[in-house]
Amino acid sequence: MESQPHMVRPGDDAPTFALKDQKNTTFSLLEHAGERVLLSYHPLAWTEYCAAQMLSLEEKRSVFSSLDTVPIGISVDSVPCKAAWADHLKIRHTPLLCDFWPHGQVARQYGIFRDANGFSERANIIIDQDQTIIFAKVYPVHSVPDIDEIIGFLKKE
Repeated sequence: MESQPHMVRPGDDAPTFALKDQKNTTFSLLEHAGERVLLSYHPLAWTEYCAAQMLSLEEKRSVFSSLDTVPIGISVDSVPCKAAWADHLKIRHTPLLCDFWPHGQVARQYGIFRDANGFSERANIIIDQDQTIIFAKVYPVHSVPDIDEIIGFLKKE
């Protein structure tokens, strides 16, 4: 079995990637050089904790914009799944990326894929304008990360 890379840490270069979102639009990390990006990993769509986590990104969209930060949801779900879920939750602006195939490849690159479960950790990872990791934290799977913690961190940077 291939060993998984360590979880990214502040100071690491952000692994680059391009994934489709719920609108079937490609999101490329490289195209966001010069901006901060929040990768908000959630295990699976259609779960209570994941819904609350993604809704917090959508609800705080203007705050993130004022902090020059692009919030992104990301999980191993497929584009059709994410499209239906975003519609159900009324998420209109926050990209919900699909790390579907190869299954969990980006989560693996970031060192947060849970092989035993087939999905990623619940995690928030912030990438700065130079594509360097400046924040990385894993949360309990059955919890909702405190979005105000992330906003507070961004305000200090």
